[in-house]
Parts: sequence; C-alpha cells; structure tokens
Amino acid sequence: MGAGIWGETHASIYNEHVLAEVAAICDTDKEKAQRVADKYGIKEVYTDYHELFQKADFDAAAIVTPDHLHADIAIACANSKRHMLIEKPLATSKEDVYRMVEAIRRNHVRAMVDLHNRWSPPFNTAKQEISSGKLGRPVSAYYRLNDIRWVATDMLPWASKSSILWFLGSHSLDTLRWLMDDEPQEVYSVSHEGILKAEGVDTTDMYMTTIRFRKGGIAQMENGWITPNANSCINDIKFSILCEKGKIDIDASSHNMIQMTTDEKVTTPDILVRNNVFSKCRGFAYESIRSFIDQLSSGEEFHVSLEDAANTSLAILSIFESAETGLPVKVETL
Repeated sequence: MGAGIWGETHASIYNEHVLAEVAAICDTDKEKAQRVADKYGIKEVYTDYHELFQKADFDAAAIVTPDHLHADIAIACANSKRHMLIEKPLATSKEDVYRMVEAIRRNHVRAMVDLHNRWSPPFNTAKQEISSGKLGRPVSAYYRLNDIRWVATDMLPWASKSSILWFLGSHSLDTLRWLMDDEPQEVYSVSHEGILKAEGVDTTDMYMTTIRFRKGGIAQMENGWITPNANSCINDIKFSILCEKGKIDIDASSHNMIQMTTDEKVTTPDILVRNNVFSKCRGFAYESIRSFIDQLSSGEEFHVSLEDAANTSLAILSIFESAETGLPVKVETL
C-alpha cells in the first residue's frame, strides 16, 4: 500500500528478489499507482485497501503510507491473515500501538517494522563489537540524526501531519535501544519551533532528548529537520557510545569516502543508505526490505521484532509528552 517514492522502492526490490513477486499495488491516487504498476509489470491496481484484501491473491503486504496512516491498514491486513512489513514507525498513538499488536498477535501473522538502521554497516559493526563484551557495558551515548529543511518543506507533503521524532527519531530511538541492549525508563525532552511554521509547515523544528535506561545507561538524542539546505549531505548523522572499556564513534554523513565539488557547491553523495550500483538498489535501507522477504521465507525471526517497534513508538510518545509538559516522563513498554 502506497505508491509514493518509497512505495516504488519496495516494488523495485520485490521485483528483483528471487523469492518475491508483486501481485498488486494500492494507492488512493490511481494514476500514481498505475505508473508504478506499468513500470514493474504489476497486474492489479487498487485504490481501496479493503478491496485489495478481499480480492487480491498474496501472502504479505508492504504498508508504505505516511506515518499516521499505518494502524487501520495493518489491522485490516492482520484480519485478512496476511503477514506485513510496515514502514516506520509502527504507529503514532498509544491506542494504535496496542490495537495493532493485539490484531497481529490474535491473527497469528508475522509483522516487521522497517527500522532499517540495524542494517547500517557502521552501526551493525558497533553492535557486533558491543555484543562481543570486549568493550564492557554501555555507559552513555550521543546520537544526532537530522535532516535538511527541504525534507519538511518539499520532500514530504504530509510533514505537518507528522514529526521529526517519527520520521528520524524512531530510527534514533530504536538504534539506541538496540546498542544499549536496554529499554528507556525515563525521558526528558525540550523542543524548538517557529522556523518551519514560518515557511508554512506546521511542525516542530527539533527535539533534544535525554534518556535514562533501566540498567543505568544514559543517552542524548538530537532530531531536527532545519539543517540548512546547502549542507553537503541530506542527513546529518553523528554517533558516539562510551562503554566501560572503550568507545565507538561514527560519522555517517561526512564520511570522507567520496566528495564531489563544483564552483557552486560541495556534495557528499549517499553511498550507505540508498544508492544504486548497475541500476540495482544497493544500500542498507534496501537490505532491511530484502531481509523481510528472506526471513519470512525461511521462518527465522525478524531482526526487528514487533515488541521492538512497539516499545520504540511508546518511548517516542513519552518524549512528546515531556516536551509539552517540560517534565521528565516515565516510559511505558509492552
């Protein structure tokens, strides 16, 4: 479901995967859906997901709709006994998180949320090093994951209906939970707004969040989408984690692997997240989608569990509450 930029990405990956075949596509904009269908040889086009679940013959669905439109589609998918890959976040309200988890569990279907930073080579390497025990227990971490302003003003027509916490913060929070191997216990957050609202986008500019984990670790998380458009990379990604016996530092935006310069600007091309090699999708944001197909086919556990996705959304909802109240907030988990 969803025939936008990322929906087409899903179609492309399924189209080239030996274990997948795209049976149908659904979008409320039939012309947009038909364009993707024609490009990838998809035979059936729908504009209503209820009709899709009733008539189409398929095993699993990819839910690639804006952040706030996941819940009802996912529940209908579960009730139709289909498995699903849901783009992050799982849901944007506590009620929807629990409704979705209940429906997925009750219908005994499998679900994965595309929190793809776990497939990022530097972050996955960090996870391996921490899990080996060589560095000792994680003590503190800092994660800055920002976007340039263009993402909110031009790339996402629905930015005002979402938040940078859902768009990037879900990746940040899941990565911190994963690397710390722990759940947040309490969060305290402050926010800034006004820059994007002055440009007609009714959303908060950025959040700075302090997280205290249950085992004693602490972290600082920065998420914003007001980085200047002339930044050499769309993303601004800096990460560090301090453990008892060592530390790891990651710079995934100014990575010094390739840089292109003209008289007008300097660009750091994306060669990690979503790039192409010989016209094929080659980047870690694509590997998570391939992994869903592989794990669904093999029966192995997904690398992002339903509980991971639910607890990430619940923690972010606590961050919203803290930023609104100015107070620390306890974090609820499944």
